[in-house]
Amino acid sequence: MINPAAGTPDTDIPATDIPAIDTDVIIIGAGPVGLFAVFELGLLDLKCHLIDILDRPGGQCAELYPEKPIYDIPALPICTGQELTDRLIEQAKPFSPEFHFSQMAEKLEKMDDGRWRLTSDTGTVLQAPVVVIAAGGGSFVPKKPPIKGIEDFEGTSVHYAVRKMEQFRDKNILIAGGGDSALDWTVNLQPLARQMALVHRRDEFRAAPDSVNKMRDLVAAGGMTLHIAQVAALHGENGQLEAVTLKNKEQGEFQVACDTLLAFYGLTMKLGPVAEFGLNLHENLIPVDTEKFETSQPGIFAIGDINHYPGKLKLILSGFHEAALMAQQAFRIIHPDQKLRFQYTTSSSSLQKKLGVS
Repeated sequence: MINPAAGTPDTDIPATDIPAIDTDVIIIGAGPVGLFAVFELGLLDLKCHLIDILDRPGGQCAELYPEKPIYDIPALPICTGQELTDRLIEQAKPFSPEFHFSQMAEKLEKMDDGRWRLTSDTGTVLQAPVVVIAAGGGSFVPKKPPIKGIEDFEGTSVHYAVRKMEQFRDKNILIAGGGDSALDWTVNLQPLARQMALVHRRDEFRAAPDSVNKMRDLVAAGGMTLHIAQVAALHGENGQLEAVTLKNKEQGEFQVACDTLLAFYGLTMKLGPVAEFGLNLHENLIPVDTEKFETSQPGIFAIGDINHYPGKLKLILSGFHEAALMAQQAFRIIHPDQKLRFQYTTSSSSLQKKLGVS
């Protein structure tokens, strides 16, 4: 089950006081391959915790092309990125995975007992015998707008993600962007905000039509303001924003008062802290064997687009195959004293019982 609280940790608790969470497998990345890995591991009674820098499951499929059709998923002639994500979550549901969203896997250490200890940038600590890196091309990092001096306001009054909605209660918010994140947060934060405004360079949006319609309804009802313009400059002192200069052809430059800027200008891919995990790398990819997709570190696996081996094809279906073989070796590491018996879901009553279909 998705644990919403795990994606919005209480930042008032010191990281050293947050208890470690023990599990069988830590999965870095909640995209399609990471989600299918939950299913394959679950069939072997292995419990998973997933960590992802995004605020929702689905990886690139859900974030970059939720409505884009995909044609090469076996048995699904056509499905969108979001539909694929929804189906994978439903498939993994019997195994109750725990999700930790809006967090980056920042540090990985080998413990004295042989397990791995992963710490996120928000202080969440996970411990497991097996780590699976299913991070696609790496971590999604927000694209920063090219505005002079924006670094002075970051983390105080300029933000690139929403981790705790309460943080923005009674704020005078300006959201910049025209995609799903910008429109979703405009609609969701508007009831909390003292004032809400959205700025986008054109009066067309890349977001879901329902979100766009809700935003326009709020504008028509006087619940918020829409500016067709670009952000040109920020004004304030000591990291606290006071106003933003906007610019368009009709009005030239004009100022809008605000104390919070949420900039959703898209995401870029970087390997991020994974590059510091002590693994062998090949052109920012992680080399693995093709028997079990293990990395240069025993107990750490890499599946999906982030791995490298001769003949690798960057396809979702390839990642699904890799997840299945990885799960077999993960079981052997976690239960070295148990015999692994291969079973088919079509004929195994015990597997069908786990899936709730018997």
